[in-house]
Amino acid sequence: MTKASTPRSKTRRVVFLAAVAGAIAGLVAVILVRGLPGNGQGALAACADTRALVEAVKPLRGGEVANFLPSEQPISVADLVFVDESGAERKMTDYAGETVLLNLWATWCAPCRKEMPALDRLQAELGSEKFSVVTVNIDRRNSERAKKFFKDINIENLAFFADPTMTLFETLKSRGRAIGMPTTMLIDGKGCVIGTMHGAAEWDSEDAVKLIKTALGAAGE
Repeated sequence: MTKASTPRSKTRRVVFLAAVAGAIAGLVAVILVRGLPGNGQGALAACADTRALVEAVKPLRGGEVANFLPSEQPISVADLVFVDESGAERKMTDYAGETVLLNLWATWCAPCRKEMPALDRLQAELGSEKFSVVTVNIDRRNSERAKKFFKDINIENLAFFADPTMTLFETLKSRGRAIGMPTTMLIDGKGCVIGTMHGAAEWDSEDAVKLIKTALGAAGE
């Protein structure tokens, strides 16, 4: 005969499950800020100077960028590769010396679609030889839909880039930098991540523009 669960055993089970959930949530938070192992000590050393930029933007988290996570341990993403509208390969190293706001998006992602006009306006406002907004679509084997979306909402200032094989996304996922859509990273001129935002934002808002301008100023740009 199976014994019925007692109130005490049920309470213990609830406490145990809550502890496990808390541990998982804590681990995810650490990964998002510090990244996963595997970026290499050399790459981490290359990003040592990025800590000054991280400290400069930390006080500016709030409002539209309240969920921006400054990198506790900046990592390099200079090796990322994607393609342009013609299918030609592009690399993050093409933006050496520039601060980049790298945004990963998909047409099936409603928050991604909602924030795209703000990213377009941000590029119009701040885009220069020192700063670029780079939006990379990750629709698998269906870039035409994404191109049509750009046309339908009158995107005028953003170049079209894609990751049809999702290699870039999987690379960032393995480093703890991409867990869903949209994912947006502020990257310095050496290809090091200043911070990461998971979820949509009004990127041309006063909060976001101030954070980005502060990063540019701290970088001497």
